[in-house]
Amino acid sequence: MGTETMTAKKFSMNVLNGLAIGTVLALIPGALLGELFKALLPIFPQGQFVLDVTSMSNSILGLIVGVLIGYQFKFTPIQSASLGLAVMVGGGAVDFSGDALTMAGTGDVINMMFTGAIGAGIIQLLGSRLKSYSIILIPPILLIVGGGLGYALLPYVGHITTLIGHFVSQLLTLQPIIMSVLLAILFSILITTPITTVGIALAVSLAGIGSGAGNLGVVAAGFGLAIAGWRVNSVGTSLAHFIGSPKMSMPNVFAKPKILLPVICNAAVLGILAAIFKIQGTPMSAGFGFSGLVGPVNHLNLAAGGWSVGNIFITILVFVVAPIGLGIFFNYLFTKIWPIISPEDYKLDVE
Repeated sequence: MGTETMTAKKFSMNVLNGLAIGTVLALIPGALLGELFKALLPIFPQGQFVLDVTSMSNSILGLIVGVLIGYQFKFTPIQSASLGLAVMVGGGAVDFSGDALTMAGTGDVINMMFTGAIGAGIIQLLGSRLKSYSIILIPPILLIVGGGLGYALLPYVGHITTLIGHFVSQLLTLQPIIMSVLLAILFSILITTPITTVGIALAVSLAGIGSGAGNLGVVAAGFGLAIAGWRVNSVGTSLAHFIGSPKMSMPNVFAKPKILLPVICNAAVLGILAAIFKIQGTPMSAGFGFSGLVGPVNHLNLAAGGWSVGNIFITILVFVVAPIGLGIFFNYLFTKIWPIISPEDYKLDVE
């Protein structure tokens, strides 16, 4: 384990970064391939294997998150693997109530964060005190104490996240345009922080138009940051914002939050389009945006009429044409008409 001084901020960032990377890693196979292979099953029954393995990937989200949190803390392999087991228990994807253990769903992402923090705290408290006994003692201590505490919290955290999900669903029913705008703006901001947009969407079961609005918020950030930094960053770095993730601009956003103004305006307009065109998604797909074509593909799979010419045209319009056009417009507005930001604010030192 690393010897660097651990502050509360560093501790929290390690947990959030591990959660963010782990969530994307475990869920993107299902988000990208799940709906597609469900549609192909009648003509390609072998696709059931793809559905099975992506479902398995979803269910071991807690294990992956725990291991990656351990990686962020520079824990040893024994400590990281043990933390993964603890988070797997605390996540709730494993059902202990029947005669046999079963795994279903992803578990509660927010409770994984709490369990990961508890487990990481236990490891840091133990430090190197166990010496050569670590391989014998660390796994059961983390599994029973860390995992047990997380599992005890699970029903309470689950109840809170369920209430949040119901609240968002009700607001989307009553005020679809306002809520779509707010969700798009929220996701456009969150995607540039250590917080995982996929985890948030999954935690509150964000589906339908809410998921679509969240995806378009991420799209606004991806294209918006790429366009704003086009002059000062390499082509590869700029493209990586929407092909990969806008999170790569996190250091710049933390240093100068004002650079998100064009992105937020872009997201607000796309949120309106999400409500007008009924752009949809699933809890698994929300938060990926344009990356891996997860957002566009899931909308086409869920839209009335499926992959029709009209739906494909609308999808290209809202996921590509509109965010690029709005990105250029708002970047010009805030750099030329109202010059409060400059291209240099978006420069990234990426080797």
